[in-house]
Amino acid sequence: MSDDGILILAGATASGKTELAIELARTFDAEIVGADSRQIYRAMPIGTAAPTQRQLAEVPHHLIGFLAPEERYS
Repeated sequence: MSDDGILILAGATASGKTELAIELARTFDAEIVGADSRQIYRAMPIGTAAPTQRQLAEVPHHLIGFLAPEERYS
């Protein structure tokens, strides 16, 4: 039996998904992969409720703030 799995959290902006994801990542020794269409861009933390630097440091995050706002991604 494998322990591998994917848990998907979905909900409204600023509804507490990040804190829950961090708690779950700690519990299951997991990493977080962001799928927000705006959080991929740097320098947009308020409008997207992006994770704080403290939150990003707590567990590995992927696909958060890796593009400049003028860059396109598909």
